[in-house]
Amino acid sequence: MKYLLIIGLVCFGVHAQAQPLQINNNRWGIFSLGMRSTLSSFNGHHNESDGFGMGGQFRLQFSDRVNSDWFFDYIQSDIGDYASRTDYHIGWSVLYYPFKNPIPKVQPYVLAGHCFDRTFIQENGNRSNNINRWSSAAQAGLGVHFNLTERLDLSLVGQYMLHLGDEIHADYHDGHVHFHEESGSSMEGHLLFHVGVNYKIADLW
Repeated sequence: MKYLLIIGLVCFGVHAQAQPLQINNNRWGIFSLGMRSTLSSFNGHHNESDGFGMGGQFRLQFSDRVNSDWFFDYIQSDIGDYASRTDYHIGWSVLYYPFKNPIPKVQPYVLAGHCFDRTFIQENGNRSNNINRWSSAAQAGLGVHFNLTERLDLSLVGQYMLHLGDEIHADYHDGHVHFHEESGSSMEGHLLFHVGVNYKIADLW
């Protein structure tokens, strides 16, 4: 995952140097594509390890100080040595830049948004013993762009994602893996850290 990110950064950098970005009057309407790697830390008490994953994203900027991020993440983690967990996130975030300069080299921002979440947990020794669920989540956090060129940026993000649906988990008792589903919203979720690269394709309006 780390090596894919580095390869992508190099490839995007080559293209970014080759062509200037054509701006139509302002930064509004800039469309960019990218990818990211993810570290997910659970705040639950069900023996989940930190999860690692990767995903893709695109951005569409609404003004000099407001951007949007549309993403998909695939994250895997272990539950003890008896089960594994896979999370799929698809959603969006609004990015707000607190400083007026639209294109500084270092560009901090705050973010908030929503996503849909599918979780799949299975026993390591018996894949037919599993549980899954769909839910939604809300997220908020802080990030910073490092604008390496006019077209290419490297982003670091830290955010908390709070689940808004049922919670599922696995336990191990007497040599057997048992799955549980708790109805209703809980205060459990993920503390997520992302490293991503984005390449600005065009200014659409």
